[in-house]
Amino acid sequence: MVSRSRLKVPPVIGFSGYILNLNLNLNLNLNLNLNLIFYLHPMFKRYPADRHEITADIYQTALLPLFYQADLEKAKQLVQVCYETGLRVLEFTNRAAFAYEVFSPLSAYCKNNFPALRFGAGTITDTGTAAMYLQSGADFIVMPSLQPEVISLCNKRKILCIPGCGSVTEISKAEELGCEFVKLFPGNHFGPGFVKDLLGPMPWTSILVSGGVEPVKENIQSWIKAGAASLALGSKLFTPAVLRGEQLDDLGQSLADCLRWAAEARLD
Repeated sequence: MVSRSRLKVPPVIGFSGYILNLNLNLNLNLNLNLNLIFYLHPMFKRYPADRHEITADIYQTALLPLFYQADLEKAKQLVQVCYETGLRVLEFTNRAAFAYEVFSPLSAYCKNNFPALRFGAGTITDTGTAAMYLQSGADFIVMPSLQPEVISLCNKRKILCIPGCGSVTEISKAEELGCEFVKLFPGNHFGPGFVKDLLGPMPWTSILVSGGVEPVKENIQSWIKAGAASLALGSKLFTPAVLRGEQLDDLGQSLADCLRWAAEARLD
C-alpha cells in the first residue's frame, strides 16, 4: 500500500543523460501503476559550451523557425522537414494550454532522432514555465519580453536565454545580464533601419529579429544587410495548410530559399 501523502514524484526526472517519465495512475484502492519510458541521449547532459555552440548555430544559419503544433505526430513531421532542409536550431512556442505536454515527448523525439538539432522553447514569460521546459530538455529559452529572473535561472543552468526587447535600454540591460542574443520584438514596429542605427554605437549586439520577417527575398536580405544576426520566422512559414500536414514540400522549399537569401546577403 502506498500512502497518498508520501507520494511526491515530479512528472519528469532527469539524471545522467536519462529522462524518466512517470505516469502515475492511482485508483480508489491506491494501487500504483508506473509506466516507465526511458530516453537516452548525451544531449540531456548539458555542458557550459552548449550555449555558445547554439549561439553560433543561430548565427550561422541566420534563421530560427518557430511553430506551435498541438498534434504530436504532425509536429514530428515539421521537425523532420526543418532538419532535412539543413536547419539545426528550432523553437517550439508555448502558445496554448498544455503546450508543455506536446513539447516534452517532442523534445525526446528530437534528441533520439536528430542529435544535431537544438530544440528550444519560446514564448516563455516566467520562471515556473521556463523551469518546466528546461526539465523537459529545452536547449534554449526565448521570451517575448525582458524578464531578468528568467535570465538568471537560465544562467544558473548554463542555458542560452534570448529575451524580447523593445528599446535600446532593454537591449543594453539584457546584455548586462549576460545575454548573447537579444530578440528585437516586434520587429515590424522598428524596421531594418533601427537595426542598422543601433549597431553603430553598439556593434557587439547580436539581434534576432522576430515579427515583420517574411519568407521573401527582399525582406530577408533587407534585415541581414542591416546587420541582423538572425531572423525568426513563424506563421509566415508554418501556414494553416502546413500545420494540417499539407504542403510540406513547399515548407522545405521556403526554408531552403530563406537560407540561401540570407547567405547571399552576407556576401554583399
